[in-house]
Amino acid sequence: MDIRIFSTANELSAFTAQEIIELVRARKSSNRTCVLGLAAGATPVAVYQNLVRLHRQGQSFANVVTFNLDEFYPMPPNSPHSFSRFMRENFLNLVDLDPANIHEFDGSLRNHGVAEFCERYGRAIAGAGGIDLQLLGIGRNGHIGFNEPGAARTSRTRLVNLDTVTRRDARDSFGADEVPHQAITMGIGSILSARRILLLAVGRHKTAILAKALDGAVTDKVPASFLQKHPCASAYLDRTAAERLARVNQSL
Repeated sequence: MDIRIFSTANELSAFTAQEIIELVRARKSSNRTCVLGLAAGATPVAVYQNLVRLHRQGQSFANVVTFNLDEFYPMPPNSPHSFSRFMRENFLNLVDLDPANIHEFDGSLRNHGVAEFCERYGRAIAGAGGIDLQLLGIGRNGHIGFNEPGAARTSRTRLVNLDTVTRRDARDSFGADEVPHQAITMGIGSILSARRILLLAVGRHKTAILAKALDGAVTDKVPASFLQKHPCASAYLDRTAAERLARVNQSL
């Protein structure tokens, strides 16, 4: 798996944003849409800030179609904890995206409607021609999206139960509110269907899981390890996050 290490998180974010812009422009030059899979979180938000800055300098996103990666469930769309709201406030509503090209999970659905919604979501991705570039973060337990340890390599978009580690890590942002026990997520199979995948990680708290995901065995115990087998996946890390990687230590 391709790994690129940046001196700072700011350099990582700027580089990632520029790669996305180049893809958007390439698709536009051939009169094609650019389909992006988008993750919420503290690391990708800096990428979105760079994209918004470039939009204000004249970059258009009119040919872009977006699909959110996941959402807590149940979760009202206007909740301060909603990933849909996060994406709209930090990117989607700040550029010239056609609202019809924005796809997000509905965390307010009744339980009996979730499975049908997930099937439609998968069909919408296929109808858009598949995802050109998927952004990912990584959880402390190795999850990508909300595909927790034990998730199948072939899993598709679905409702999942959240791991205790994931819920514990979310408590800081939820404060006094209870963290949901479930989430809706693209499956690992859905993610691996993307033509290009970028895994972003910064900070020392990600070092241990990155060593397992990028240097360790490919196993459902560390869902991010499945990315090792993708033909066009890269991990963009800052120096701190990369400290425990074997290839970094071998070069010292």
